[in-house]
This record gives sequence, structure tokens and C-alpha cells, in this order.
Amino acid sequence: MMNDWAGLPANYSDVLRRAMESLFRTFENFSEGTFIVDADARVVWINKRYAARFGFADPQQAIGRDCEAVIPNSLMREVVKTGKPILLDILETDREPLVVTRLPLKDESGATVGAVGFALFDELKALTPLFSHYSRLQQELIATRQSLAQARRAKYTFASFVGTSAASLEVKRQGRRAAQVDSPVLLLGETGTGKELLAHAIHGASGRANQPLVTVNVAAIPETLLEVEFFGAVAGAYTGAERKGRVGKFELADHGTLFLDEVGDMPLPLQGKLLRVLQDNEFEPLGSNRIVRADVRIIAATSADLPALVAAGRFRADLFYRLNVLTIHAPPLRERLADIESLAYAMLEDLSTRAHGGAHFELQEDALRLLCSHAWPGNVRELRNTLERAVMLSDSERIDADALAPFISPLQGSRSSAMPFAAGLALASDPVNVPLAANAHFAAGQRDTEASLSWAEAMAGFEKRFLSEALRANGGHVIETAAQIGMGRATLYKKIAAYGIAV
Repeated sequence: MMNDWAGLPANYSDVLRRAMESLFRTFENFSEGTFIVDADARVVWINKRYAARFGFADPQQAIGRDCEAVIPNSLMREVVKTGKPILLDILETDREPLVVTRLPLKDESGATVGAVGFALFDELKALTPLFSHYSRLQQELIATRQSLAQARRAKYTFASFVGTSAASLEVKRQGRRAAQVDSPVLLLGETGTGKELLAHAIHGASGRANQPLVTVNVAAIPETLLEVEFFGAVAGAYTGAERKGRVGKFELADHGTLFLDEVGDMPLPLQGKLLRVLQDNEFEPLGSNRIVRADVRIIAATSADLPALVAAGRFRADLFYRLNVLTIHAPPLRERLADIESLAYAMLEDLSTRAHGGAHFELQEDALRLLCSHAWPGNVRELRNTLERAVMLSDSERIDADALAPFISPLQGSRSSAMPFAAGLALASDPVNVPLAANAHFAAGQRDTEASLSWAEAMAGFEKRFLSEALRANGGHVIETAAQIGMGRATLYKKIAAYGIAV
């Protein structure tokens, strides 16, 4: 737009002209070189210092030549062609590089009629503080990106799921098969059974292993923030987002895997939006009309009874069927007692490495019997907690039942099959007698062995008696019994049917 100088005092244009001339002279005097080109990028003026630098003893020898013929690698033609300045650049020469700035020259109608260039420094050391700061920021950015990429890689493999019991081997077999396809995976199981570990292992063995693994713990995020967490938001879409937007987890997980932990706690309104994303592979960030496509493989996990939530109207049936393509049940620890010894020693090895400088802890026979007699309602997480507390307070590397007993809560039950259910609870209620309960169970195991029963048959017989007595003690009420013994209600129903227990 043209300036209207008609209504201004006469001296205004003179002041403007002098300001322009002064600014040009200042740059020309203090820079290492200055030159001007016309609309065809031909040199129309160059100062003596700059001409001499490029081999012209007389500046007039450079006039009329193409800018590249005078200054190799010059970008003045680009400035003239685009009409856009290049404010700060490094010009490589046959000597040391130059820090240059290039500005377009325009007429009153706004058309580009030429360009002027200034070589600001002939030694980069003048900009050393700036370059050092820039280099440091670049290195920090690279390190942060590398750290973030590492954090979004699988931390566990199937070898991390310790155990050789039939239940453990079946879970790992199913997990490896799930890794070979791209369908959604639903991991079911009680808290502490290793569902997150399995999610990492499946991703790490899949074709997406080199892409991000992004985790969202649905239960840990306030309901009002979940949509933003999933889909992101543009700047100003919500309070706190005025300065910058937020990238959602779906976008971060593009071409990788999104692990939805505790998906059973997802609020109903968000379930519908999640279903649409799973069907269409696209979404809109909050406050945006922009469609974002995301190629994401979903692994979901929950300790809740999803069919019961669907029946109660708290979880959408269509989303359940969309997630429930490949289902893997992570077995509770009480169903894989044969793994307890190997699990315990793997944990002790890790604990000794982390906190005890390579100490070698060993479990005595009575300690192993006690561990195998416990119901472990907290599963693998509870086992690790128990061993960690025992290791911290133990004065010896040889851990016996007495060292473990104070950390195994009697309220969580014993698996003793040598006594009635009520009597077993009474015996286990006294911490001093917990080892006795373990020994009683071990003695029962010896009697079963003497009767030529296999381990599986003995454990099945024990489990049937244990569940029958527990149900009898609770008047046949399945829900109360499941809560008391730390077993999922659905699991208990399955076992009642499998063993033919009368309720």
C-alpha cells in the first residue's frame, strides 16, 4: 500500500530520506562489504572492500555482471525473484565464511526492483556466543528426543514373563501369536498379574517394534482431561492451552502401539469417540477442524469384569466387541504356583543388584513352602513387595520362613488344605503360626504324593476342597467368597463349573 505524503509537513520526506541514507551508510561503514543488484540480479554498486575481497581491484569492473559471477554462491537472485529477505545466513567463500544479510528493494507499488546485501562479519568468532547457545540447544533437543524415543520402546520381552508352568507357557504362546497380527488385543486379569509386561512384550515382538509404544493409564487421568490426553488440542481450546496446543496420544503413537491400561474405567462419552477412531483411524483434536489420521495398534488391559460392566450399561457393547478380538487371560499367581520359586529368585537377583551390591540371597525350604502356601491376592506385585521388605530387613542372605512371615498378611488367606477352611483362617490369623500353616500344607502335599497323585492332580484336589470350604463358610454366596479369597468373580464361577461344586 502506497504512503500518502500529501498531508504531511514538507520536511517529513526529507527526514525519511536522510534516515534511509544514514542507515545505509552505517551498515556500509561497519560491515565487511556491501553491494546492490538490479531486478535482473546484476551488480549496480559494490564497495571497494568487498570488490577487492573477490578479486576486483576496481569496483567498476564488477558493475553490470551477474551477482554469481562477482560473488560465488550468492543468493541475491533468489531475493530478487521471491521478494523475501534472507536476514541471517552464512556465505561460504574460498577464505573464511561470511555472515551476511540480504534485503529486497521495492518501488512505491511494491514491486521488487533489486536487492542490497551486507556482509556483517568476516569472522564467525564474533557470533561464537550465539552459535554456542544454538549448538547447546540443538544437542539438548537431540538428547531429549533420543530419551523420549527410548522411553517409548518396549521395556520387556516374553522372557521377562518368568515361569514354565502350563499357564505361563500358554500365555506366552498366545502373546507371540498376537504379536504376528495387527488386531486389537484385550488383556484380562487381576491386578499385579503382569498385563503391562505382556503389552510391552507383544509390541516388542511385533512388526511395530521400532515405532512408539505409548501408554495411557485411563484410571489415573481425570475424566475431564481424558479426551485431550487421547486426541490432543489446539492452542486456546481449553484453559491452559492458550500459548500452545497439545499433541494427543493417538498422534504420538502413529504407526506404533497405544496401550490402554485399565480401559474398564473409561467414561461412557469417551468410549463412543474411541470406537469411532478405532473404526475410521482418524480423529479431530479438541478445538480443531483438522482431521488427523493415525495408524495405531490397540492393546487394552483391565482387571475389571468387562462383560459384567457391559451388562450393567457401564461399558459399550460395541466397543467391547471391537477390543475383544484377541483375548489373553493373565493367570493369577495362585494358578501358577510352580513358577513361584523361579519368580522369587529372579526378583531376588534384581533386588540384590539394585540395592545390595551383588549380595546373593537364598530361600530356605521352609520359606519356599510358606510362599507356596499363600493365596497371593496381590499376585506378582505382592510377591515382589514381600521379598523386597524381607531383603531390606534381613541380617542374613539366607531367608527363611521366619523372615517372611511378618510380611505375609494373614488377612489375605492361606492355601492350606490340611484343615477346614475356618480352622485354617484361625491358624493363619496369628503371624507366629503362619509357618505352621505352611508346614501343614506341605504335609498334605506329602500325603498326596504318597497316594501316587501328580502335582496337577494334587493341586486340583486342593483347590476344589479350598473353594468348597470357602463357599460353605460364606453360605454359598459367590460374590462374598470371591472377595474374601481374593479371586475374581468370573474366575470363581468358572472354577465352580469346572469342579462341579454345588452352591
